[in-house]
Amino acid sequence: MANTWWELKILCEPDLEDSIFWRLENFGCRGTASESKGNSSLVKAYLPNFQAQLLDLAALSLWLRQDALCVGLSSPTLHWELIDEEDWASSWKQYWHPQEIGDRFLINPAWLPLPEASERLIIRLDPGVAFGTGNHATTQLCLESLEMRLGEVPQSFVGSGDKHQQVIADIGCGSGILSIGAILLGAEKVYAVDTDPLAVKSTISNRALNDISPERLMPTQGSVDILTNLVENPVDGIVCNILADVIIELVPQMSAIAKPTTWGIFSGILLDQSKAVADALEKHGWVVATLWKRKEWCCLNVRRS
Repeated sequence: MANTWWELKILCEPDLEDSIFWRLENFGCRGTASESKGNSSLVKAYLPNFQAQLLDLAALSLWLRQDALCVGLSSPTLHWELIDEEDWASSWKQYWHPQEIGDRFLINPAWLPLPEASERLIIRLDPGVAFGTGNHATTQLCLESLEMRLGEVPQSFVGSGDKHQQVIADIGCGSGILSIGAILLGAEKVYAVDTDPLAVKSTISNRALNDISPERLMPTQGSVDILTNLVENPVDGIVCNILADVIIELVPQMSAIAKPTTWGIFSGILLDQSKAVADALEKHGWVVATLWKRKEWCCLNVRRS
């Protein structure tokens, strides 16, 4: 069917990019990309047309202006139009290039050749219609946090009895980027869940792209309640890059699948939300070890008390 996607174009000040990406994710956008336009940034986003009416897009425009006003920046301008499925599938990809993250990772779009020589751990990624390309600050913070937690683990998976190998839960897996990163760093197994069936489909696809066996990365539709039935024992680590309010709601359930030595990486949190998330975690027996921030976003690295 023709004309099945909204293409949103937002011209904004560069410092607004991260908050706009966050707002677009909440709105339900699937693919996002940005490019420089002189002293401004042009953010593009794509949304199935059945998910938004014209009044919804007008409300989004108002939210974007309010977000800019709150931080004292100029209001962005939002334009939208309907485009064909084929145009959507190729449009945003032309702006997405290989990206180094942290000390060890390289995110390589699946449609581009692999670099001839790189000592980094390469994550081949085609996010499809799921959020998670590695461009967002919260994704980068989570990958860097995984490096800290699993950084000493060799990429080789020979010897499944290696004491460093751990079982991890990825809650809100999106495109599977954090699950794959954990596997490349040496995690023995990752249980990945997401309430969006398209995200689960994307994670399965990216698992194949990175030659990871289904026994090591197991995506399932659902949330933490599903995990409690999937995991045989409490997990060694939890990665959760979603939204602050959802994290706070899920803390009791996540604590139930943890053991005394379990660590956690929690992001998708705005700086002014960090205290509420930290309070909820500490109430259920977690200790915040570090808070890493990038622009207005933060990532909490925690452990059991």
